[in-house]
Amino acid sequence: MASSVSESTYESQNDARLDQLHSKLHLLRGVTTDIYDDAERQNRMLDDTNNTFSSLTASLSHSSRRAAHAFGLSSTGGVRQTRIIAYVVGGFLLLWMVWRTRGIWWGSAEGGV
Repeated sequence: MASSVSESTYESQNDARLDQLHSKLHLLRGVTTDIYDDAERQNRMLDDTNNTFSSLTASLSHSSRRAAHAFGLSSTGGVRQTRIIAYVVGGFLLLWMVWRTRGIWWGSAEGGV
């Protein structure tokens, strides 16, 4: 009888340990699944970021080429560059002339005060 009681005790201890092991295994499986899901989510986010930067790079490259062509910095636009420089210099000269001659237009209003 003592033998059957000790076997029953050992059997119940084994069952309790087996249940603990099963719960730990279930917990470990859940953690592993969470880690996998998080890694997949981060990979998707990195891929999206990579796609965004690739799109930005292509857009900037296209804009740079268009600006170079518009400002005559490309191989086909030597005349445009000269024309744009002339416009800028002419604009500054015009502003300078307006600044210098503003006394003629606005000077009479200040003198009357």
